[in-house]
Amino acid sequence: MKPLYVLALILFFCSTRLFAQNNDLLLARQYAANGEQQKALDIYQKLFKQDNETYYQQYFSTLVSFKKYDDAESITKKMLRKYPGNNEYIIALGSVYTQQGNTAKAESLYNDLIKNMPADQNAIAGIASQFYQNANADYAIKIFLQGRKLLHNDAAFAFELITLYRYKRDKAALTEEYLNFLPTNPVFISQAESTLSSIYEGPEDYDMLKTALLKRIQKDPQQIIYPNLLTWQYLQQKEFDMALNQALALSRRQNDDGTSVFELCNTLVTNGAYDAAIRGYEYIINKGDKENQNYISAKIELINTKNLKITSGQYVQADLLGLEKDYNDLLDQIGRNRGTVFAMQKLANLQAFKLHKLKEAQTLLESAIAIQGVRPALLAACKLDLGDIYLLNNQPWDATLLYSQVEKDNPNTTIGQDALLRNAKLAYYTGDFNWARRQLDILKAATTQLIANDALNLSLLISDNLSADSSGKALKIYSRADLLIFAEQPAKAMLTLDSIDKKYPGNALVADILMAKARILIQQKAFTDAVVVLKKIAENHADDLWADDAVFMLGDIYETKLNDAAIAKTYYQKIITDYPGSLWINDARKRFRLLRGDKNDAS
Repeated sequence: MKPLYVLALILFFCSTRLFAQNNDLLLARQYAANGEQQKALDIYQKLFKQDNETYYQQYFSTLVSFKKYDDAESITKKMLRKYPGNNEYIIALGSVYTQQGNTAKAESLYNDLIKNMPADQNAIAGIASQFYQNANADYAIKIFLQGRKLLHNDAAFAFELITLYRYKRDKAALTEEYLNFLPTNPVFISQAESTLSSIYEGPEDYDMLKTALLKRIQKDPQQIIYPNLLTWQYLQQKEFDMALNQALALSRRQNDDGTSVFELCNTLVTNGAYDAAIRGYEYIINKGDKENQNYISAKIELINTKNLKITSGQYVQADLLGLEKDYNDLLDQIGRNRGTVFAMQKLANLQAFKLHKLKEAQTLLESAIAIQGVRPALLAACKLDLGDIYLLNNQPWDATLLYSQVEKDNPNTTIGQDALLRNAKLAYYTGDFNWARRQLDILKAATTQLIANDALNLSLLISDNLSADSSGKALKIYSRADLLIFAEQPAKAMLTLDSIDKKYPGNALVADILMAKARILIQQKAFTDAVVVLKKIAENHADDLWADDAVFMLGDIYETKLNDAAIAKTYYQKIITDYPGSLWINDARKRFRLLRGDKNDAS
């Protein structure tokens, strides 16, 4: 029993001492936090005397934070006498010398450490880590670079150096490190692109990358990672033709199936570089390999891109008819099947809204939704489009049945909410305002901002005007004009809008009519004229339902259509300051920060 009693006694005294030390440590931290320097230092000194190793770092850090450099130097030298050659204490002593302004003495210590460093990868990494923990990234980098020489391995510590160069925002060194690293680690190219884009700040940085890449391509023409990175560089600079040229050259050299070109073309379309995308899709088609998985896709995307190019700019009837012929030729060649339903949908929309061939569009979409095996999302989209065409063909009952079917098949989804919104708009277009408003009120909490915004605006439009005119006579004419705008019949819509004031002078729809006219002008690509109308809303109807929409639309037009970032920024700022409750507030903030040149959080 006696040995057990002795052991228990020892454990009791040890635990008591440990408990007391922990209490002292907490008290010291509290004193330090409160700025009571001497009380904190007295406790740390006591703890340090009890156990040098355990409490050195805390005592040392507190001395340095209170600028007690002589005491910090003294205890560090004491530890070095006790543990000669210990890197932790050498680095700590060097940091004290640096704080005292004696950088030469610190560098002498550090250089001796580097000179005597062992050729051991783990030891080298440990020493570099200690430098980094002491906020000395420069010497951490020197340690890793010297370590490469000792290990005779230029690829060693690549991840660590990339992290340090990024931390220091050393763009040139980071670029070179990635260019050395990627050829043997190509899977990291996306990470490299993301990191470089977060640290690069302008054309000069991308030009530096381009110069470095061109040198490497000349030196090592068989390495494909450099041309791929060069393509990305051209994309960042919005040099879309150069990006495509680079991708085409690489594809020809490798004699591949054109997948990389196809993916690039999709990116070009997203950026509105339609001509470059068309050239890329034509390259894949002209390869003539009908077994190529990209051949049919390129044919479809070629026509879709031509569609976007034509309809996003000024066009004449001949352009639309030519596009219609391209779609029909494609469908005749490939057939109308589940693989071409997407093209059938595009053609139907072209016929319905641009060529106003409603019967042909209806027949085409009815045949599309009858095809078996179509992806559910695409099938639902086709049904919604067919519902729109039924509405324009004066078949509202058929339209509402389709909308309701899509809503039922896709509960609690964006497409289901879109179907509900279209059903509500149908009721609005046909003058059933109270039913429309009930459906719209449900959609105010929609997960998609655009749907929620549309629902809120339309609900308020109905409520405001019914409270001013319970019969809603003026609103019925306005809703017919709205339907004509939707059907892309601008001339008829304008006449209908102008008739409202003549029939019902003094109505409450002044700002609403202005917004409708602005939408027509935007539809016609008359952006300068649209700006004039939107400014009337923003300036003369600042408290109206459409005021924040008008301000945001002005920002968008100036940014994306008139290329005047300075004016666009003022309108986004106006949303932030004058309309903090607007549904556009988050988009306005993002665009304002982007135009101001803010970097994202990752940088």
